[in-house]
Amino acid sequence: MDVLRPRPRRPLPPDGRRPRHGVAGLLAGALLVGGCGASEPATPVPTGVVPPSTPQAAQTPSSSPDATPPPPEPVVAGVPADEAEVVAGDLPLPWSVAALPDGSALVSLRDEARVVRVSPDGDVVDVATTSPDGSFGGAAPAGEGGLLGLALSPGFAEDGLVYAYVTRADDNAVVRAVLDGDSLGEPEVLLEGVPRARVHNGGRVAFGPDGMLYVTTGDARDPVLAQDPDSLAGKVLRLAPDGAPAPGNPEEGSPVWTLGHRNVQGLGWDAQGRLYATEFGADTWDELNLLTAGANYGWPEVEGPGGDDAARQGFTDPVAWWSPAQASPSGLAVVRDAVWVSALRGERLWRVPVETSPAGGAVGQPEAHLVGEHGRLRDVSPAPGGGALWVLTNDGDGEDELLRVPLA
Repeated sequence: MDVLRPRPRRPLPPDGRRPRHGVAGLLAGALLVGGCGASEPATPVPTGVVPPSTPQAAQTPSSSPDATPPPPEPVVAGVPADEAEVVAGDLPLPWSVAALPDGSALVSLRDEARVVRVSPDGDVVDVATTSPDGSFGGAAPAGEGGLLGLALSPGFAEDGLVYAYVTRADDNAVVRAVLDGDSLGEPEVLLEGVPRARVHNGGRVAFGPDGMLYVTTGDARDPVLAQDPDSLAGKVLRLAPDGAPAPGNPEEGSPVWTLGHRNVQGLGWDAQGRLYATEFGADTWDELNLLTAGANYGWPEVEGPGGDDAARQGFTDPVAWWSPAQASPSGLAVVRDAVWVSALRGERLWRVPVETSPAGGAVGQPEAHLVGEHGRLRDVSPAPGGGALWVLTNDGDGEDELLRVPLA
C-alpha cells in the first residue's frame, strides 16, 4: 500500500521490502493514498530502457525449461509527443476519469466520495447528488476505499447512466444513476456484498466491446478468497448492464469471469477485443495480464510468472511484470496498438506495445515515459478527439491534476 506523501517530492532512502502479509502492523495509523508499495520514488529510468528488475518479460530468457519465452519485437505505436499539459488542478485525490460526449471529463474523488466535471476549458464543476453532503452511492471512504471507478453506459447518449464502484460501510458495491446536466439521480445498487478492507478493494468498472460490464475486485487482505469461486473477492466479474451475471460466463449464474487476483485496478481492450488488466503484486512482481474467460491467475500461490510449474497447476502467467518500486500499476488504456499503464509508486507512464494480429496478444518491451515528472499516476484514459491521453495524478495533497498527454 502507499503512504500519503506531501509535496515537494523528495527521494527517500530505501527501507527494504515489507513482509507479504505484514502491512497493517508496519503502516498502522498512516494515511493511505491507495495501491500497494511504499511511496518513495524509484530511481528514474531513461525512456525506453528497462533495467534488469523490470519487467521480467523483457529480459533474456534463462536456459531453464521453465523459463518464460521472450515476447516478440515491439510494434510501432504513438509515443508522447510533447510535455503534458495541465487541464485542471487542485483536485483532492482523484481516482477515475471518464469522457463525456461534450468533451468534458467526469472525475471521481475517492476520499470526498464526490463527482466533479472538468469542462474542456478546465473549469471544475461540482456534480450534485441526492445526498445532502454531495457524496455519491453510499460511499464510506477509509484507507484505499471510497468512491472509485466510473464508467458510462454504452447507451449514455440515450439513457444518461453513470456506473460507479463504491466502498460502503460493510462492503464494496456497484451502483448506477442517471446524470442530468450536472446532477446525479438516486443511485441504484446493482451488485453488493463484495468483501471490503482497508486495502485491496479493486474498484475499476468498464464496459467491454460485448456491451457487458466488467468489475475488478481485490482480495480484501484475505488471499484465500481469490481462489474461492464462490467469493466475489480477488476476481474480475462480468455483469449484464442491470447487474445480473452476464450470459456466457464460465459458470452459469455466477458473475466470475477470472479468478486468482490480488488487487486489479486497470482494464482495457485492444482492437481485437482482447482484455488486459493490471494487478498489484505483494513483494516481488506487479503484473499485466491478458484475461481469458475462466482463467486462474495464481494469487496467492503465484506472484508474477510461474512458468511450466504454475501452468501444470492451472495458473496463467502475466504477459509482462515489474518490481513494485517501478510500477504499482493502477489505470490502463489501450491506444494505438499499445497498452498504457499509470504507475503509482513508480511515478511513470508505461507504454507496452501489443501484437496486433488476430492471433496475437503478446506484448513487446515496455517503455517508461514521464518518469518522476508528475508524481504518482492513478488513471489513464483516451482523451476525446484522439491523439492524446488523459492522466490523473494521485499525490493526495489536494493539488492533484488532470493532465493531457499528446501522442505523436
